[in-house]
Amino acid sequence: MSHKWADVRGKFSDEDEAELQQRYEEEVKKLSLHQVRQARNLTQVNLATVLNVNQGSVSKLEKRADMYVSTLRSYIQAMGGELQIKAIFPDGEVQIDQFHELAP
Repeated sequence: MSHKWADVRGKFSDEDEAELQQRYEEEVKKLSLHQVRQARNLTQVNLATVLNVNQGSVSKLEKRADMYVSTLRSYIQAMGGELQIKAIFPDGEVQIDQFHELAP
């Protein structure tokens, strides 16, 4: 039997609802490279042109789990963004800046 989300959602306490909203907002911020590209309304061909590579190279890059920081930076910059790298510890965050030296 199916249920309407509005009916199910109404059964949560205010605290549970706030936690669900927070978890939703955190998950929305986590996207793969191809999802970021799509959210920015760009095609692989668009990025390939900016990066001066072929579309197949962009496709391969989006599937890679490991790459050079400079490659990722170029990809992000081609979409109009800026790559920032930070370390997250239980007691705080630290912006890692040594990779700025790699910028073209």
